[in-house]
Amino acid sequence: MRQSAEDGVVTGTGVREAAAKRSTTARDALARLLRSDWRDPDGGAPITVPAIAVEIERSLSGMEAEVVAPLHLGRRIAVVSDQTTRTVLGHRVESALSRLSTILPIVLDAQSHADAHTVKMLRHSCAAADALVAVGSGTINDLCKYAAAKDGKPYAVFATAPSMNGYASKNAAITVDGHKQSLPAASPVGVFMDLAVLSAAPARMIRAGLGDSLCRSTAQADWLLSHHLLGTPFRVAPFALLAEDEPGWMNEPEALLHGDLDAMRALARTLVLSGLGMTICDGSYPASQGEHLISHYVDMFAPPSRDTYFHGEQVAVATLTMARIQEHVLGAGLPHLQPSSMTCVELQRRFGFDIGEACWREFEAKRLTQNALPNFEARVAETWSDIARDVRNAMISVERIHDVLKRAGCPTVAADIGLSPEFYATAVRNARFLRNRYTFLDLADDSGLLATVYPT
Repeated sequence: MRQSAEDGVVTGTGVREAAAKRSTTARDALARLLRSDWRDPDGGAPITVPAIAVEIERSLSGMEAEVVAPLHLGRRIAVVSDQTTRTVLGHRVESALSRLSTILPIVLDAQSHADAHTVKMLRHSCAAADALVAVGSGTINDLCKYAAAKDGKPYAVFATAPSMNGYASKNAAITVDGHKQSLPAASPVGVFMDLAVLSAAPARMIRAGLGDSLCRSTAQADWLLSHHLLGTPFRVAPFALLAEDEPGWMNEPEALLHGDLDAMRALARTLVLSGLGMTICDGSYPASQGEHLISHYVDMFAPPSRDTYFHGEQVAVATLTMARIQEHVLGAGLPHLQPSSMTCVELQRRFGFDIGEACWREFEAKRLTQNALPNFEARVAETWSDIARDVRNAMISVERIHDVLKRAGCPTVAADIGLSPEFYATAVRNARFLRNRYTFLDLADDSGLLATVYPT
């Protein structure tokens, strides 16, 4: 399906194929959003997103220059890949785009990390380029969008795997001084997805995208909790955008691993729409809550000897964990709270001096103190019935999440992502301290329920 935010046009063979399965753009949230014709369920006015061209086709072979040309990326384009993604798609993109501009091929090590050091090296390598074109998935996309933002350059991305939901977002997960952070980044001017390429990606990467998409449920529940208890602004829009495509990959998750391009189209659209949802909300709130905090802790503190795992594989396990915690807290009834005993010194002991101090600054803003306890307890009691209703309406049950993950062969327990049960329990108990984002991890811990699910 070929879609552009600039002219609202939806053309190409993809739309004819999609027309047989849904009423093309009449109900197509992605097409309508890109042409500013999708009305905000929170307010009614059409939502406008940054100008972005989205191409989701059964094949983009031979069309690479055609889809990039309207973006006017300049005379020198840095095409950024790694040793693997260059073989998969990078050579093809470099060759095609050489008809438009001078190409500066930049090939990263396959083991590169999305950290401040690599960003600095990438910016140096791209200094002579007018724009960046990423060819890859999570790490390469995050590096390029952050580097592009720092240098004020446009960037586009050719996806090589359906492994994460950050393709269209304007934030990047970058590790700075050992602390993984979600940082403001450039919104892409183009997102290009060749379904044949995505379907040929390693099975683990497809499963990672499924895991990163399933967290819609737990992230929505956590955000609703914060909205009711702390007055955090909440948007229905990012979740309404996903409703059309979610059944397409949830009902038959195994089809994603069997080369079914229609199932892959639904997942690819979900990944793009999830990123756009984050853009609409000006933050990662609708797609990153307690489950991502657990995954961030794993990234930061897992044993060095552990094998490498994809972000979405970790999020799959953490989503199942958060769903259990959310169900447990709701099932226990009105929480009985206690003030937090956590101190900066204790966080420094657990995390090291610098990271501990940074985490204390994050945690202190939401820490339940003795003085705040009476008013907060009253707020919990006042809103509990609304919380339980709204969260249950948003949730996917633990059983359903587990079933979807198992049918697709995704990780479901700590051992599946190379972690001992003891380390994973520590990650769950400590994840809440990483960011100033109030989730069911906080409520469960302050009510003594977290220790009953993940004891010390």
